[in-house]
Amino acid sequence: MDHITELHGLPVHTFPASDAPPSPLPAAETVAWRLSILDEGVFGESFEEGWRRFLDTVDPARVRALVLGPGAYGTDNDAADPAETVKLLAGAADRLTGLEAVYLADLTFEESELSWIVQGDVTPVLAAYPRLRELGVRGSGGGFGDAPGLRLHALRHEGLRVLRLENGGLPAEVARGVAASDLPALERLDLWLGTEDYGRTATVADLAPVLDGGRLPSLRRLGLRNCDLQDEVAAAVASAPVVARLSALDLSLGTLGDAGAEALLTGQPLTHLEELDLHHHYLSEPMTARLREALEPFGVRVNLDEREEAEEDDEFGRYVAAGE
Repeated sequence: MDHITELHGLPVHTFPASDAPPSPLPAAETVAWRLSILDEGVFGESFEEGWRRFLDTVDPARVRALVLGPGAYGTDNDAADPAETVKLLAGAADRLTGLEAVYLADLTFEESELSWIVQGDVTPVLAAYPRLRELGVRGSGGGFGDAPGLRLHALRHEGLRVLRLENGGLPAEVARGVAASDLPALERLDLWLGTEDYGRTATVADLAPVLDGGRLPSLRRLGLRNCDLQDEVAAAVASAPVVARLSALDLSLGTLGDAGAEALLTGQPLTHLEELDLHHHYLSEPMTARLREALEPFGVRVNLDEREEAEEDDEFGRYVAAGE
């Protein structure tokens, strides 16, 4: 889990600390601005203080992308409450009038384990920015102590094209909220489902409105990743009507084994795909060969990197790539 280096096609640029030597800043619209109270970020300030200084320093109307890191989120005592971070972001909508992309909680494993990144309700961000094109959210925090965990309620948003939720355990309420939302422009959906040990309550059944093709008419790239039920996910996808209109399918980072791959091979045709990403898997070598032979002659780019070895002979010896 590394810091992102690009968002919405823009390179990430860290907003300088309050005590940093004066230096020219890039034009507001040419970078994705990363705000952090650690490393080279707004050290010596609270996140709210750094946030307000940022809005007063750059031209907020020209800002296109924001990346919020440590201080806005995290386990440090100085980190803001996730509800307060969302409140600050939503409250600046009248100034950030050109905002098109937001990434919440850009933290590395060294800064916070994935399961420790506590999120709250991110629905107000989408409600405040009807022109938003991309939303990425790292972490959840549900299922640990009194942490509320990630929430995203069903809504209509006409502009959103990319939605990425990266965590070690996706709450069922979030999966249902996404599945029930009216997102007519959404082209890419990337959900990390995670494991029960780290708060996953979402099931394949919660995603039925997405898989049956009744929602998300513009969807072309679907990721259902990092799951301890990856064989079950693959079996559902194998007969899911939505797959026929996808150009890319991503079932990587999870516990996919031969049973899941067999379901993919014997289900509906996948030869129309441009990409099938299965990296970090538990497939046997004969099964990887079968997948390549079935799909690559049709031009499908099949990613079978990171073949893992199960610690036991059953599914309980398999692990997702990002749990804790």
